[in-house]
Amino acid sequence: MLKRVLIANRGEIARRIARTCRRLGIEYVAVYSEADRFAAHLDGAVEHVEIGGAAAADSYLNIEAVVEAALRTDCDAVHPGYGFLSENPRLAAAVAQAGLVFVGPGAETIAAMGDKARARTLMAQAGVPVLPGSSQATDSLAVLAQDAERIGYPVILKPVAGGGGKGMAVVAAADALPGAVEQAVRIGRSAFGDGRLLVERYVARPRHIEVQVFGDGHGKVVHLHERECSLQRRHQKIIEEAPAVGLAAGVREALLAAAVRGAEAIGYVNAGTFEFILDGEDFFFLEVNTRLQVEHPVTEEVTGVDLVEWQLRVAGGEPLPVDQEQITVTGHAIECRVYAEDPEAGFRPAPGSAAAVRWPGGVRVEAAFDDTPAGGLSGARGAAAVPAFYDPLIAKLVAHGTTRAAALRQLTGAIAQTTVAGLTTNLGFLAGLLAEPEVLAGRLDTHLVDDLVAGSAHRGCTRLAVACAAAMDVPVPDSPWTGSIGAFGRADLDPDAPLGRIVVHSDDREWHARLTGASADVARVTVDGQTLRVRTRARGHLFHGTVDDIPWTGLRTADGYDITVGGYRKTLTVPSFAEGGARGSDGAVRIDMPGTVVAVARAAGDPVHAGDVLVVVESMKLENRVLAPFAGVPDIRCAVGDVVAAGQILAIMKTPPAEGAK
Repeated sequence: MLKRVLIANRGEIARRIARTCRRLGIEYVAVYSEADRFAAHLDGAVEHVEIGGAAAADSYLNIEAVVEAALRTDCDAVHPGYGFLSENPRLAAAVAQAGLVFVGPGAETIAAMGDKARARTLMAQAGVPVLPGSSQATDSLAVLAQDAERIGYPVILKPVAGGGGKGMAVVAAADALPGAVEQAVRIGRSAFGDGRLLVERYVARPRHIEVQVFGDGHGKVVHLHERECSLQRRHQKIIEEAPAVGLAAGVREALLAAAVRGAEAIGYVNAGTFEFILDGEDFFFLEVNTRLQVEHPVTEEVTGVDLVEWQLRVAGGEPLPVDQEQITVTGHAIECRVYAEDPEAGFRPAPGSAAAVRWPGGVRVEAAFDDTPAGGLSGARGAAAVPAFYDPLIAKLVAHGTTRAAALRQLTGAIAQTTVAGLTTNLGFLAGLLAEPEVLAGRLDTHLVDDLVAGSAHRGCTRLAVACAAAMDVPVPDSPWTGSIGAFGRADLDPDAPLGRIVVHSDDREWHARLTGASADVARVTVDGQTLRVRTRARGHLFHGTVDDIPWTGLRTADGYDITVGGYRKTLTVPSFAEGGARGSDGAVRIDMPGTVVAVARAAGDPVHAGDVLVVVESMKLENRVLAPFAGVPDIRCAVGDVVAAGQILAIMKTPPAEGAK
C-alpha cells in the first residue's frame, strides 16, 4: 500500500481523493496556487506546498513544480485527479523518472490515447468500431478539405490532443470549413499546444455512452458497466447517469465487450474510460480518457466500488480484488454538475465568492467547499471562492435510487434544497432540465439540451426576485411605521402600499414593488399588478423562504439586493438620486471577466460594423468574443497574449464622421 500521496489537483476532485486516502490511512500532500491559499482542498493534508501563481500554467500545469513538491515532501506517489495534468504523458514520465509512482496508466498509454488519430488506428486494429474519418491528424486546410469531401458533409472537427469538447466544431458545408478550421487550430494550439485536427463523419442525433474499465497490471481487465452522458451543452457533459437509459441487452453486451477488448489490446492499467457514440443500435469509438472521470460517482453508487481506492491499490502493485462476474449494478444513479456560470448569458463562467452555502442532505455531495456558518464567511480556509483562472465546476450532486424515476426525484429535491447565495450558478437551469418531458422519459441525445428552450430560463424570475427583495424590508412589528399615527402613518401616506414599497433596477428597466400586507412570516407583495405570497425567514445575514412555493434566498448588498429564485440569480440595484438621464456610450469596450487575449480580429484603422468581433479572450476554458457596440473605427488597446482583468478596456470605438461632413 502507498504511504504518502501528493494530490496534484484542486477543488472537489482533490477533496474526493483525500477522503479515500484518509479512510485507507494514506497520508496526502496538497498543492495550491496563489489563488487557492484559503481553499478547502488543503484541509487535512500533512503538508501544503505552494507551486506557483494564480494562472494554471504557472501552478497546476507546472510539471517540474509538481514533481519537486512530491520529492520535497517525501511522497511515494502522485495522483493527478482529472483535468490539468491528468492526461499529460510528460507528467507520468517525469514522476516515474523521479522514482515515484504515477496513479494512472503509463506515459506510453496516455500518449497513445491522447493522440486521437493513433487511438483510432489502435482501436480499429482491436476490432472496436470507429467512425469514417481522417487517416492522420493535420492542421492543413487542404488535407482536411479532401478528407471532408471523401467522408461527406456534415463533418466534425476535433483537436487531436483535445478533451472535454474544447475546440470541436460541426461543419455543415464546404464554404464554412476554412473559418472553422482556423478557429479550431487556434484553440488547439492555445489549449493543448497542438493545432492538428481530425475530421470525422458527423452523427446528427447521437447518444454518448461510456464504459468504465480497470486494469491491474497482472493480466486482468474488467469493466464496471456503462454510463449515459448524453445530456451535454457544447460537448460538455452536465448530467450523467448509470446505467444507460433503455439500452438493448445485446447492444450493452457488445459495447462492454468492445471496451474490454480495446483495453486489453493496449495493456491498459489503472482506471480509464472508453467513450462511444450511439447511433440507433450502432456504436462507434470516440476516445479513451486515461484518468478518473468527473462522473465516476454514478458508477461508484451503482457498483459499490470506491474507484479511487482501486486506483491507489493498483498503483501500489496490488491485483484487482474481484472478477468480472462479481461486479454488478444495483439501482440507478444520476449526477448533475453545479457550475458557477450564467445560463442567461450563454453559460458564461461567473467567478466570484459565495456569501452563503448550504448543500442538501439525502444525496452524495462532492463540493469544492463546505457549508458556510450562519454568520457568513471569514478569510479562513474553506472560503467559498471560485477563482477566474480555472474550470467553474463547484460541486456535483449525486442521487441513487432503486429506479431511475426515484433517483430523478431525489436529485430534483436536492437541487431545490441547495443554496449558493451571492454566486451565479446553473442550479435553476439544472432543475428545469430535469423537469423536461424528454429527460423524464429517457429520450436523450447529445443535442437535446441545446434544443430545449423551456429549461433555459425561469419565466418571471425577475418579478419574483423583486417581490422577495420587498419582503426582506417588511417593517418589524414595533416600528412606528407599521401602524397609522395620523398624518405620519405609512398606511395614510401610501395607502396602496401600507407596509412600504421599493424601486429597483434590473434587466434594463425599473421595477416597483408594493408591500400590501403581512402575517407571521408571510408577506403579500404586488409587482407589475401581480400579487405574490412571499414566505421569509432570516438566518444570520441570509434571508430565505418561498415565493409562490418556489425556494429563494436573498442578501442585502451595498447598492441593493442579491436574490436567487429557483436557482436563478438576480441582482437588483436601488437607484440613487444622482441617477437619471439617458445612458450613452463613451466608446470604451470592456471585458466582463479576466482572461488571456488569444486573437485580435481587427487591424488598427479598419472600420467595423456593430456586432463585429474585435478581440477574442479565453476565460475559464471558454472563448469570449468581444464585439463592437456600434459602427466605427476601433482603437485596439491589447495584444495577443495579454492577460486582462475584468472591466479592462480592450478597445476605444471612434465614430466615423457623418457622410458629407467636412
